[in-house]
Amino acid sequence: MVDDVVEDGTTGAVGEPTDDPITEPLTRRARARAATIDEIKQTALTLMRQQSTTDVRFADIARSMGLTAPALYRYFADRDELLTAMIVDAFEDLAAALAAAVVAVPPGDPGRRLMATAQAYRLWARQDQQRFALIFGLPVPGYVAPVEGPTALAAKRAMANLEGVVVAAMEAGMAGPPIVPEAGAALARHLGEERHRCPAIPAATYQAMLLCWAGLHGFACLEAYGHLEWLSDDGRDALFTAQVRLSAASMGLSDPAPGTVG
Repeated sequence: MVDDVVEDGTTGAVGEPTDDPITEPLTRRARARAATIDEIKQTALTLMRQQSTTDVRFADIARSMGLTAPALYRYFADRDELLTAMIVDAFEDLAAALAAAVVAVPPGDPGRRLMATAQAYRLWARQDQQRFALIFGLPVPGYVAPVEGPTALAAKRAMANLEGVVVAAMEAGMAGPPIVPEAGAALARHLGEERHRCPAIPAATYQAMLLCWAGLHGFACLEAYGHLEWLSDDGRDALFTAQVRLSAASMGLSDPAPGTVG
């Protein structure tokens, strides 16, 4: 029970290395603590869904769990730390979905790998709209993510799946030149200075990849938030396929859906 963990009167960090050979009580306590942390995050997510907002209060979370607000500070320093943990979880979940989609397609078909990655992104956004909003929607009022902190690292791990498709295609000699053959001077300079950019991708191709993500993200947002409901399911599928085919062509990749009837 949550109350048992909150009121057990223990002090000090749970689960720290110790020379005490009797570690079983600490192990149980650590498991209980982890379960409570998961419950806090799930309760916050449930409130976000109920209230249609990512801006939740500690007091509301505590009330839903039958606790006092100060009890939550045993697990998170403040609301920002809780939001950071939830954002990292969401990016890690998205990364896992994208990675699974990529490896399900043979590496010799970058176009189909791009389609699989895009479909996984679209499906994740559609099935988990609140977490999609948490990581890609309007900033939560008052929340500032740590600079180069865990949320930034988790986001890069997630989006590295798209980059990996392009890099693998280039290394295998299966990527042609992008439709737009050069990047603007300011963008090229920024990409050249960006420490985390993959050096194997020329600026023009990286520009095409960013435009691919922008188009994919735009479609996912429109669909997830109901702005394409005027189209039939088949119509949305066809539009999405065309979007990915356009992105593949713009990056010089093989057609992910050859023979598609226009």
